Amino acid sequence: MLRRICVLVFLLAGERAWAQEPFNLSAQVNELATLLTDLYGPDGLVVDSQATLPGEQSHSAHFTSHFQSNFGQFATALVNQLVSAPKPSPASGFTFEFDPTVGVFHRSTQSFGPILTERAETIGANHIAFGAAYQRFTFDTIDGLDLQKVPAVFEHDNAQLLGGRQDLVTTTNSIEGRVNQFTSFLTLGVTDSFDVSVAVPIISNEMKVISKATIQRLGTTDPLTHFFVLPNGEVGNERTFTAAGSSAGIGDVTVRMKNTVLRRHANLALALDVRIPTGNEMDLLGSGAAGLRPFAIWSSKFGQLSPHVNIGYQWNGSSVLAGSPATGESADFPDDITYAAGADISVNSHLTIAFDLLGRYVMNANRLVRQDFHALNGTSVFPNIVFEKDSFASSRGAAGIKASFLNNFLLDLNLLFALDDRGLVD
Repeated sequence: MLRRICVLVFLLAGERAWAQEPFNLSAQVNELATLLTDLYGPDGLVVDSQATLPGEQSHSAHFTSHFQSNFGQFATALVNQLVSAPKPSPASGFTFEFDPTVGVFHRSTQSFGPILTERAETIGANHIAFGAAYQRFTFDTIDGLDLQKVPAVFEHDNAQLLGGRQDLVTTTNSIEGRVNQFTSFLTLGVTDSFDVSVAVPIISNEMKVISKATIQRLGTTDPLTHFFVLPNGEVGNERTFTAAGSSAGIGDVTVRMKNTVLRRHANLALALDVRIPTGNEMDLLGSGAAGLRPFAIWSSKFGQLSPHVNIGYQWNGSSVLAGSPATGESADFPDDITYAAGADISVNSHLTIAFDLLGRYVMNANRLVRQDFHALNGTSVFPNIVFEKDSFASSRGAAGIKASFLNNFLLDLNLLFALDDRGLVD
């Protein structure tokens, strides 16, 4: 759920920290982008072995997983969702148009406009608008998969040699992500038809991963071949791993330029968003990639009803989050086509109701796919996940109100909700 209110107060986020749970192995997290690759330690998921018992021969049992090695793709999904989430429109709810017959500006619209999308009208020459917005995200699913129950199978290294190397470690992973975003924005009316806006987000992230691991003895029967040492010193098949961290700071700054090119009963404007990668991508505060989004805006008025349509193309540069955060290798951040349609209704001179349908078509992005894992013994099957490159469309709905008070002040309340389960969903 996304709740948004225009306020001027933001709760200061605490310093980066990590959680400690009794009887769990808790990893120290230095950067959120490598949270899961740090979860099992620098060597990955290594079970205990006879080397940990006095007088026994050493045996190294490393287990690897598509999930852990590709968790950077989950970080990409998280940040891509954050930087592409519809931000409050920096345009003022009050728009003005110059009337040459009397030589003064007058209100050009009766409604206060949309909340998360744009309308073609500008605020008018020499007018300034300032605002601030608070948004909160708590993520629930990714590509239809419950983030509290993400399965992942770890294979023994050189499993093709069979024997005891057929043993597996199955895990059930709980991923919690919370994002608070406070955005301040300023819009300047350069001419009667041209606006320039700047939006500056301050972001606070919290992430936590709990992985419950179980050894599956498919190639061995001796409990001392692969095991976990329990807190009481005995051996067992299960262990819980925990990693958690938080970060806070400035996100990616966006500069928006909008020019109205047609003013009649229906208005048309062309706009350009320039995203500056000012947010630290390794702390998931920004994308780490410059971005450009040219888009067109159509809006009109039919009495108290003011419909609007936005369509654009989001180009993104290269970022380590689209490559490998653990190694520092960069790759192209996914581009997408954005579109929105909606309307705002002027209930009276002090209240506007706004609603929108917002969509994205993300191209060549990493997606999470649930896939059965068939063990080498030919009979055992376990739930698992893999990442695959794919393009997909996702839709969101939005509904809210805008209320005026003290002449030139507006208070906005808005709810953003998912209409499908594609991508990372709040």
